[in-house]
Amino acid sequence: MRIVIALGGNALLLSGDRPDGDVQRTNVIRVATAIAPLAHEHDLVVTHGNGPQLGLLAEETTVDPELSAPYPLDLLTAQTQGMIGSLLARALHDALPGQRVAALVTHTVVRGDDRAFARPSTPIGPSYPRELAHAFARFRGWHIAEDGRGGWHRVVPSPSPERILETETVQELLGSGTLVVCSGGGGVCVTGDRGVLGGTDAVVDKDLAAARLAQDLKADFLLILTDVPNVYADFGTPGQRPLLDATPGQLRAGHYADDTMGPKAEAAARFVAGTGALAAIGALDAAYEIVHGRSGTLVRPDLAVG
Repeated sequence: MRIVIALGGNALLLSGDRPDGDVQRTNVIRVATAIAPLAHEHDLVVTHGNGPQLGLLAEETTVDPELSAPYPLDLLTAQTQGMIGSLLARALHDALPGQRVAALVTHTVVRGDDRAFARPSTPIGPSYPRELAHAFARFRGWHIAEDGRGGWHRVVPSPSPERILETETVQELLGSGTLVVCSGGGGVCVTGDRGVLGGTDAVVDKDLAAARLAQDLKADFLLILTDVPNVYADFGTPGQRPLLDATPGQLRAGHYADDTMGPKAEAAARFVAGTGALAAIGALDAAYEIVHGRSGTLVRPDLAVG
């Protein structure tokens, strides 16, 4: 079976962790340990988040006096793909002796006229006091938004992924028996207008990019790993309960928040609705059990009527 695994942001940095290199090296061993058993039985493509790492680099490049302007997000995404890809590839190499592993920097093509470019909404970097955030908005041309906790964030566009530029390369690597790490942070966000690749100061949601890649690779299973054991029905209410089984329509009807389960639910729904294959959402440490139906939330096609 061909499985695309989408690792959440907790893969390298747990809540409250300092973003130190040694912390991430330690945490990535947990990742490799969790998914290595699946590699013995299935062909794997591993995608990953980059939120904390991207935010750290964005903050550093914003205040660096040696730069006339901060690095754009396409270059920062490429940097984080390389760093995190290397950590994952090394940990998987050690956990799977004899297994070919390759980390690939990939580019996600989006539409230049995507409406998201006119409605930046994804927070990047640290929270700033109001006055400083508005100063950055004036001098850097940033879009900013209040975070609901008294702070202000830079917000950037998050357009929908149209295709992963290196899909055929990933396909060839899988055919040679290689476990592929790619599409980190949703991939480097580029437009392909008029046949020329152009970088963008935007980010692609990592889970939606994983769903797009899984569909184009004709994967059998999309496994979205996070820090909770299940999707929950009636989340945040007294009637909250684990959702063990759902269709794309049922997931979308849950109206999960964009900053929590929303993108994961939509990614699973898109993949299942577009392919008729299966997806699941659950905890990182239960990866093997989720694929074998013993944990997580299984997302299956709607049953035909008639």
